[in-house]
Amino acid sequence: MTGLLFISTLCIYLSSAVAYNLIREYAGSTFFDRWDFYGGWDNLTLGNATWVTQSQAASQGLAYVNSEGHAIIKVDNTTNVPLGQNRNSVRITTQDAYDIGSLWIIDLNHIPYGCSVWPAFWSFGPNWPYDGEIDIIEGINTMDNNQMAIHTTPGCTHSGNVNQLGVTGSTTDCSQGPGCTVTETSPNSYQAGFAAAGGGVFATQFDSTGIYMWFWSRPDIPPSITQATSTSSIDISQWGTPHASYFSTTCNITQFFSPQNLVLDITLCGDWGGVPSIYGPSCGNSGPTGLCYNDCVVGPGSPRYDNAYFDISYIRTYTTVSVVPSSTTSATVTSTMGSVPPTLQRPTQVSGGARSNSELGSRFLITLTASLVFFFVDGQ
Repeated sequence: MTGLLFISTLCIYLSSAVAYNLIREYAGSTFFDRWDFYGGWDNLTLGNATWVTQSQAASQGLAYVNSEGHAIIKVDNTTNVPLGQNRNSVRITTQDAYDIGSLWIIDLNHIPYGCSVWPAFWSFGPNWPYDGEIDIIEGINTMDNNQMAIHTTPGCTHSGNVNQLGVTGSTTDCSQGPGCTVTETSPNSYQAGFAAAGGGVFATQFDSTGIYMWFWSRPDIPPSITQATSTSSIDISQWGTPHASYFSTTCNITQFFSPQNLVLDITLCGDWGGVPSIYGPSCGNSGPTGLCYNDCVVGPGSPRYDNAYFDISYIRTYTTVSVVPSSTTSATVTSTMGSVPPTLQRPTQVSGGARSNSELGSRFLITLTASLVFFFVDGQ
């Protein structure tokens, strides 16, 4: 069976294209222009964070562009939070949704980390979980390595450790609570080591033949990325084996995924990072109670949350065709993310980053009609 799967996936690669054209760059002084701020408490993963509005984020110094032109998104580390209250943080969602046939690249210098800290760079469709979720960057507490995943309705499975560098998680059924996880094996994908190595780049190929993700620490970023500009196209033919591969041979991408909005957020504790059996072994000695909220969120913000921030050089989105975002969308994918939905029905969360099935949030739909895959020789 594995041999047949390898042959079928290789045939997919042989039929692929390798070049992408830029759709949009989020960078510099205009980084936050096409994002919506959530503006409410984390009722999605039940975290002890309040995701503030754009004006609050600006006035509290939680979302801004620094003197180097990098976007900073952070947890409040200046407030002494009393018992019974949450700590302020940020969640932003792109106003554009990116369809199958797109490529997303994020260049970061620092990823949030520390006990109780749960950062993520991920995507979702307009009607979660029916339109899928892709977790590109995600970690909790003192995890050493980044964890990638997809979440879907029943019927989508992961082919396991086939043509990928990462290690497949405990389940290959992507409808289960953890989703289909893949743990990064390359060094410095998370924690203090990521920033110490100069940061790095994560890339996601969202294609009808599969979903593929890569990570490169700063010294290893391929020339096609380091030499790319804010207007140039990009060639992925030399990227090599993906670090996570979700093939359409076991998960029909066009069936389980629709256009995806990109999300950056940082929550605290919650129904993964704050679960006692998960939090306790690595962070239980952070305070007198052994509880995530009591020992981390409550009290002074510094030095505990001094490293709880994203430092982003840019996010670039690409496709194989030239597309202008449409300002006309159907009601099913249109909402304003400035307020929290009044009610949310959450799935049972075991581990990983599955979100609420009331996730709505795209003002503009980018329709990308071309599909793309690529050819590689394993190990090259």
